[in-house]
Amino acid sequence: MYLNKALIIGNLTRDPELKSLPSGIKVASFSIATNRVWNDKSGQKQEATDYHNIVVFGRQAETSAQYLKKGSMILVEGRMQTRSWDADDGSKRYRTEIIADRIQFGPRGGSGGGTGGNSAPAPASAPKDSKNTVDTIEYPEEDLGDIPF
Repeated sequence: MYLNKALIIGNLTRDPELKSLPSGIKVASFSIATNRVWNDKSGQKQEATDYHNIVVFGRQAETSAQYLKKGSMILVEGRMQTRSWDADDGSKRYRTEIIADRIQFGPRGGSGGGTGGNSAPAPASAPKDSKNTVDTIEYPEEDLGDIPF
């Protein structure tokens, strides 16, 4: 069994570029940056950024080009693909891309902030604004006992 699956969450490094194939299918391409943070052997905090090339086809390409801008947070689910071509200087060039199957937009400009996209519930004394309220699920605080798995 084989599996080629990519799932990343990051921020756009540039506005999407929308083009059309000769068949009329729309294609959008853009790049996403993801960050990693870890502690090295000496305990020092290290950070690295990776850049991922994304290609989107069809209606998702059109909506991506319409609504996404540089800095937008996005979740991309798709597959990895490497393509090659001969450059003008005669050398062989390669580019690895994520071909998106599904795209989910992150929080809009001023409404989210942070990297998680989830905001904490407002304090009880704060006035409720119908545009900013989030339905929450109240779970019962009962003991479930032993769970058989």
